[in-house]
Amino acid sequence: MITLFLSPSCTSCRKARAWLNKHDVAFKEHNIITSPLSRDDLLKILSYTENGTEDIISTRSKVFQKLDIDVDELSVSELINLISKNPSLLRRPIIMDDKRMQIGFNEDEIRAFLPRDYRKQELRQATIKAEIEGRNE
Repeated sequence: MITLFLSPSCTSCRKARAWLNKHDVAFKEHNIITSPLSRDDLLKILSYTENGTEDIISTRSKVFQKLDIDVDELSVSELINLISKNPSLLRRPIIMDDKRMQIGFNEDEIRAFLPRDYRKQELRQATIKAEIEGRNE
């Protein structure tokens, strides 16, 4: 099952939700502002990152700039406590399933969350369309 971690005021989060709905992808929504992430959720997110905190912390956020801290100097426990108290530190949306994670909305990358059969069908349709357009030239 896909989980969409978001905040309602986030434009990219609304785009991700709309995209998943448009493509009939089942997902559960988790509002990180009204329901902060659990320690286990944060550990799982961190385990999926390629670059650790660099992938998930929004260094441009007002909260981050006010805190004036170096997250690389924090222990994992300190980082989790910091994010729990300040969930808007997280870049969003965070889209996860049991195999992958995407941070932010990227229409090309989010396609990885489509079922394989759906992606194969899209590829067949695109190939047919390209062949038809090639004949009409």
